[in-house]
Amino acid sequence: MQLPYELILGWRYTRAGRATRRNGFISFISGVSMLGIALGVAALIIVLSVMNGFQKEVRDRMLGVVSHIEIFAPNGAALPDVVRTLSEIRAHPQVVGAAPFIATQALLARGEDMKGTIVRGIDPSLEPGVTDLAIELKDSALVRLVPGDFGVVLGGELARALGVRQGDKVTLVAPSGQVTPAGVVPRLKQMTVVGTFDSGHYEYDSALVLMHINDAARIFRLEGPTGVRIKLRDLHQARAVAAQLAGSLTGDLLIRDWTRQNRTWFAAVQLEKRMMFIILTLIVAVAAFNLVSTLVMTVTDKRADIAILRTLGASPRSIMGIFVVQGAMVGVIGTLAGLALGLGVAFNIDVIVPALERLLGASFLPKDIYLISRMPSDPQQSDILPIAIISLVLSFLATLYPSWHASRVNPAEALRYE
Repeated sequence: MQLPYELILGWRYTRAGRATRRNGFISFISGVSMLGIALGVAALIIVLSVMNGFQKEVRDRMLGVVSHIEIFAPNGAALPDVVRTLSEIRAHPQVVGAAPFIATQALLARGEDMKGTIVRGIDPSLEPGVTDLAIELKDSALVRLVPGDFGVVLGGELARALGVRQGDKVTLVAPSGQVTPAGVVPRLKQMTVVGTFDSGHYEYDSALVLMHINDAARIFRLEGPTGVRIKLRDLHQARAVAAQLAGSLTGDLLIRDWTRQNRTWFAAVQLEKRMMFIILTLIVAVAAFNLVSTLVMTVTDKRADIAILRTLGASPRSIMGIFVVQGAMVGVIGTLAGLALGLGVAFNIDVIVPALERLLGASFLPKDIYLISRMPSDPQQSDILPIAIISLVLSFLATLYPSWHASRVNPAEALRYE
């Protein structure tokens, strides 16, 4: 099948142009435009993939420690009827696990070192049903949480900060003290470290203390659990399920799903992702509109060719089509090259970044700042398709004015000095 001559000439103008110095310069500018589009598209894909991976990694590690939904009594008080609350929660079809807990804060001391901690009293037999961390510790540290022994499981970073290992003693300082004739005296309890954990989430590894729920109730003088932790079949339904439970549970209870526990962080990540998309799209736009200058120079250089085509019967629309094809080819090739480069880096970033860190002797992601220590990547189709479409549309728009200008060339004027 014979291809339209607009397509043939447009492709020839795209790849040709080495015979003269001027044509060579035009071809160089065209190559720079193509490279700019490719690098802009690749940068967009890589940055958005890393931001997606960062969000997914932190979310997964966070959900390894926290539950999908937490239900608790106001002001840190004990739940009025734990059995009934658990029964009502488990009746919901989305709920796959529920476990009571006690949550409070305290100080943990070892010698002269003292750290503020988040204390979580748990039931070792029920906790694996609501968190992945408890599943990992089920047959190790959790079995050593025996009521009455006052054992604790510490986050790995917290244990290293205090310089303790399994079997060492630490002192727990409760926030509310005892009233004595000498005044208010802090309540102290010596605890035994029965294990440690590393969730991969620095915030919890450096502050979380797990103990048996009965020991926590005795130390903090509570009548029972202060809340219930829930695991769902689909974590993305957490907000809807929380709203449903708020209307069905008996009593004055507070409900918080995982999206609200770290709402500020997730909102910040989404805002950053949106702003990075806009900023990097401008890079693609600048590269795409470099096509304008490339095509204007091409039209000026090809005025004689345009005039000859017009005298042979080519219509202004056909002339315009030739240069639209030329610009579109640059945009398509640049976009495809950018997709290949961006996806290649995004899918292999776990190899590329460690190699760069070893080469430069630097750490790009200190885990005490960024919560994770490796560069994650999660390319998503919902990001890649808009990037490719925007790049192609901008490239097409950049061809319209030069192509229209070419279609307006007067053959007599163009051939006067030839």
